[in-house]
Amino acid sequence: MSSSPSKLRPARTTLNKRLQQSTTAWFIATAIGQLAFISFIIAFYYVSIFTGDFAHWNTKPLIKGYEAGDTSGNAVFAGHVILAAIMTLTGLLQLIPQIRSKAPHIHRISGRIFVTLACLLALSGLWLGWVRDTRLSWVSAYAVSLNGILILAFAVPTVWYAVKRKIAIHKRWAIRLFLAASGVWFLRIFLTAWLIIAGGPKGMNATMSGPVDMVITYGSYLIPLIIFEIYWRAKVFEKDWLKRVALTLMVSATLVTMIGIFGSISFLWGPYL
Repeated sequence: MSSSPSKLRPARTTLNKRLQQSTTAWFIATAIGQLAFISFIIAFYYVSIFTGDFAHWNTKPLIKGYEAGDTSGNAVFAGHVILAAIMTLTGLLQLIPQIRSKAPHIHRISGRIFVTLACLLALSGLWLGWVRDTRLSWVSAYAVSLNGILILAFAVPTVWYAVKRKIAIHKRWAIRLFLAASGVWFLRIFLTAWLIIAGGPKGMNATMSGPVDMVITYGSYLIPLIIFEIYWRAKVFEKDWLKRVALTLMVSATLVTMIGIFGSISFLWGPYL
């Protein structure tokens, strides 16, 4: 016999509560990690750019940092990292419900900045990869290009539904845009999380074209997007099994994010400050 609705309701309420708690935990972890990323960009790149010490970029391993005589390439790279910090911060502001409800003007202004910068960074990223040849391999080049194309594609409905005041649909597209635009950050999180969990660069190589590299480069934006789609459907459709899947994914994502934040601060950012 199937369980009665009255018996299912408390269990479903508990599932919904845990799912919401897991979302909050993931956001807090993500906010901490992205603020650490922003702090690194400011401390490392902003200081060197505004003091004119462009060669300092090369003290950190980069695919292609400062190159003497490459005025346009250096300028685009400088603009890319300067705007990346601002885009990341405004993206985080979009996800804070208290700002959306109590300070809608800040939400709208920061949202316009975020969408504009996300598109500019997608275009500059494509330019750096294909015109300046800032790539380790064709695998990474195609992965970054697909990421840029998705950012541009997601920006259109995000703005369209905001203008049309279809807020629920706008919110879904805005989250998709945030996740895609955070691909560079997720790449570092997944990379260092794998190094810690696997105990070394297993399945990786120097050109980011190994089997694990391919999963990470494409997964840096596709995995968060897939998790969001499952999470959203779990919130909409009253299916307990789907809620359990979403809960498992959110808890796992939070743990991986926390490990990756520790690894990124320890290996990618902290040592160069």
